Amino acid sequence: MATDALIVVDLQNDFCPGGALAVNGGDEIIPLVNDLIRNSEHVLLTQDWHPAGHSSFASSHPGKQPFESVRMSYGSQTLWPDHCIQGSRGADFHSGLAWSKAELVIRKGFRPHIDSYSAFFENDRFTPTGLAGYLRERDVASITLVGLATDFCVAYSALDAVKHGFATTVRLDACRAIDLGGSLDTMIGKMRDAGVKLL
Repeated sequence: MATDALIVVDLQNDFCPGGALAVNGGDEIIPLVNDLIRNSEHVLLTQDWHPAGHSSFASSHPGKQPFESVRMSYGSQTLWPDHCIQGSRGADFHSGLAWSKAELVIRKGFRPHIDSYSAFFENDRFTPTGLAGYLRERDVASITLVGLATDFCVAYSALDAVKHGFATTVRLDACRAIDLGGSLDTMIGKMRDAGVKLL
C-alpha cells in the first residue's frame, strides 16, 4: 500500500468562476489536479457542505456584509456570501473534476453554528472530522494538498496535517487563492514556518 495520499480541497462550483464565492482562476487547476488524481493511489476529497442559513453567512447577520468579521463562540469568523448549500449545484464538485477515484469525501461546515476550513478540524480547533484517524489506519504518512482556496481551506488543512505528524506538501500550482487583505502571503508564511513543503 502506498503511504502517501492526495487530498483535493473544495473543488466545487461555488468556488469556481460563476459561483457564489468564486476564486479567480479556480477552474484553471482542474487539468493538473486530474493528472495528480490519475497518478495517486490514495485520493480523498473535501466538500464544503453548509445548511441554508449557516452562521458563517453574512445573510445570517443583519447589517453585515460578506467579508466582514464577527465574533463567534470560537473566535473571529469571516462572513461569506451564501455558498455550497447542501444539495445545491454550487455545492457539487466541478463537472470537469475526475473525482470518481476518490475513496473518501470529507464533508465540512455542515454544523449550523460553526464553520470549517480545515480537512481535519472544525473552526473551533477542537471538533475533529475523523480524517487523521482514517489516514493513520491506512498507514498514510505523507499527504499532498491541492484545491481551493490556498489561503483558507488548503492552508488550514496543511497546518493541521503537520500538527498530526503527516509530512505535508502543498502544490501551489494546483491551488488558487482568495487573498483577502493579504491573507495569501500571511498563510504561505505560516505554512512555510510550520514545515509544509511548498511546490
